[in-house]
Amino acid sequence: MRPGADAGTVYLCCQPVDFRKSISGLAVLVEQALGLDPFAHALYVFTNKERNRVKLLYWERNGFCLWYKRLEKDHFVWPRHPPGATVTLTVEELNWLLDGFDLWRQPHQYLRYRAVS
Repeated sequence: MRPGADAGTVYLCCQPVDFRKSISGLAVLVEQALGLDPFAHALYVFTNKERNRVKLLYWERNGFCLWYKRLEKDHFVWPRHPPGATVTLTVEELNWLLDGFDLWRQPHQYLRYRAVS
């Protein structure tokens, strides 16, 4: 089960983190390194150096929740040249990322025709 559609904003941390960090370490990272509010209505997404693991941190009413996924084969596709420390995603895009899709790949070419022949 994944965090639901009411998750608010999804912040993807672009740099890999040390996965020995748990809730407290990741919350400090959100606040100090990313400059974001760990108590906000948001999901914070982290990966390890090998990109075969993902952790999601979020605040739920009276405590932090930590969601964790480990791939047995393959790796998650992460932004190659991020413009900053985080990338904002929708919950739908997060689910695509968790399913293995490359969100930063060029989409299909847009075609414009003037007539049907």
